[in-house]
Amino acid sequence: MEKIDFLAVGDIVLDAFIKLKDAHVYCKIDTDACELCLRFGDKVPYESVIVVPAVGNSPNAAVSAARLGLVSGLVTNIGNDDHGKECLDSLKKDKVLTDYVTKETGKMTNYHYVLSYDVDRTILIKHEEFTYKFPKLPEISWMYLSSTAENSLSYHAEIAEFLKNNPETKLAFQPGTFQIKFGTKKLKELYAHTEIFFCNVEEAEKILGIETKDLLALSKGIHALGPKMVSISDGSNGAYFYQKNGLNDELWQLPIYPDIAPPLERTGAGDAFSSTFTAGLALGLSPLEAFAWGPINSMSVVQEIGAQKGLLSREKLEEYLKKAPVEYKPTKIN
Repeated sequence: MEKIDFLAVGDIVLDAFIKLKDAHVYCKIDTDACELCLRFGDKVPYESVIVVPAVGNSPNAAVSAARLGLVSGLVTNIGNDDHGKECLDSLKKDKVLTDYVTKETGKMTNYHYVLSYDVDRTILIKHEEFTYKFPKLPEISWMYLSSTAENSLSYHAEIAEFLKNNPETKLAFQPGTFQIKFGTKKLKELYAHTEIFFCNVEEAEKILGIETKDLLALSKGIHALGPKMVSISDGSNGAYFYQKNGLNDELWQLPIYPDIAPPLERTGAGDAFSSTFTAGLALGLSPLEAFAWGPINSMSVVQEIGAQKGLLSREKLEEYLKKAPVEYKPTKIN
């Protein structure tokens, strides 16, 4: 069995991108909460629809790693339907190993609807309740765990057991909706085995049960759960990276990479950042070097429709890095 550099674990979906033109956004005063509004009880025209197979946090990460030159695979479940075949074909086209994709008879492959308006999106999600079972695996350098369905709690115990028995495998954890809802106590063994943890500011607040925009406090809170390194994204403010250096806390900030053109839509930007950061580590870069890779792939992804079309090769990513403005570099803020 071939050694795998990067093994992503998590649900796969097809995304139908519906571009809206007859809508508006309502934002509540003094909060960050906004709502996408359509006329109720009416026929609402849309501009276009594009269906993109084999996406989702973990499949996006697997494709990202493969394009950067790693031996990349995916552990996921599909239905025995045409949509599942589309996903398999797409993964193979991107040279992602599909040996650990389980096809379940009588189940439907996940299908989500992405309502695109302006440069942002609202996603209607539904996860099929697959029978999760962790496979027998070869040697794995890095595992990348992300979104799974609501019925997957026991599956995480299997993953934690694998990590316990295979300490050479490093875990990158980017929790999805239900993994955050499970809470830190139920997933404490996974947090304890995590090498690097990814989330955004709002997710960090939910995970820790606090309300603060203090990035150092959020980073230290996540670190205290077990992850050795923590990266928290903060939208247009860029991303933050935290690690311990002896007894000292180190918090670094990195701005977003400048857009080469106005973004088309932002689906997959977070996946591109965290998977590229992890792939950089798997390729032997230092944490700060890998950190600087992430936003470049995020910038590229938002130039296209869907989460994978804009993912870069290593050669192209390094070309962008050479052309980066002087202010594009990690800055130590603590």
